[in-house]
Amino acid sequence: MSLFTSFDINGSGLTAQRFRMDIISENIANANTTRDEDGDPYVRKVVTFSEKGTQTPFSKILNQRLDNYSGKGVKVTTVQEDTKTQMNIVYDPSHPDADEDGYVTYPNVNIVTEMTNLIDASNAYQANATAFNASKQIAQMGLTMGQGG
Repeated sequence: MSLFTSFDINGSGLTAQRFRMDIISENIANANTTRDEDGDPYVRKVVTFSEKGTQTPFSKILNQRLDNYSGKGVKVTTVQEDTKTQMNIVYDPSHPDADEDGYVTYPNVNIVTEMTNLIDASNAYQANATAFNASKQIAQMGLTMGQGG
């Protein structure tokens, strides 16, 4: 593994975690959005990561030379709506988005869960930044080796 590969890995981790924090922030901002542009309540979004640079066996053989130069690390695979968590149904007949029975469908966003995920993403971002800085210091020390003083 070359030194530049570690920069690629740490950089991809920084980018992925920043994107995850953006999606979490979007979830928090829309926690009370009962109607989007389509008239439906906002649905929580979840980010999925996968290993960067993986290929199917045929394409890996076909692109063997290019695979040596592809970045390693992590990439955002999908941003999906969370359909497993139930929406929050609240009785509020005075709300403009209430149904005929007086119930309002609020997004399936739990602020505690989102804040926990935000802390997790922030810690992962910080870990990647620390590893990136350590790699940078190693590279700088390698450049100064042999320059006796």
